[in-house]
Amino acid sequence: MVDTLTSQAVWDEIEKQIFAVVGMVSAKNEARTAGIVYVVLNRKLYFSSVADAWKVRHIRQNPHISVTIPIAKRAPLMPWIKIPAATITFAGEARILDGDEIGDTVKKAVFRGLKTDPSQTKPYAVIEITPRGHFVTYGVGVPLLAMRDTEKARGRVPVKP
Repeated sequence: MVDTLTSQAVWDEIEKQIFAVVGMVSAKNEARTAGIVYVVLNRKLYFSSVADAWKVRHIRQNPHISVTIPIAKRAPLMPWIKIPAATITFAGEARILDGDEIGDTVKKAVFRGLKTDPSQTKPYAVIEITPRGHFVTYGVGVPLLAMRDTEKARGRVPVKP
């Protein structure tokens, strides 16, 4: 187990990434996942989606979600060697923000400065994810060779230090 891993180190890694997979449960109690492109503000993740998308409907039905963030690993000077991605996984609460709850800072970060013209786009939703409990990691904060030993590669730290 990674002894030196800290909550701050995990947050730093989450902020460096932009892609995650969100796990949720449908209204029929079926597991579903969706890839998202996110931003981090004040230790919360935000992403947008078309307002009538199935992932928005599932989150509205059940806000308890899981998130897995893959982190690509490469062997320097040997790109042909396949190395599994490192991961950060956590449980969280998702909340669909109303238009007046979004605010300019979140809107600018989520849409990365793009102007959104409501007359030319479908209505969108912004989803806020608040991590809960612990971050469970694999390969975060360890050298590549240590990833071969699952005991050394695994880590668990509280979301809030």
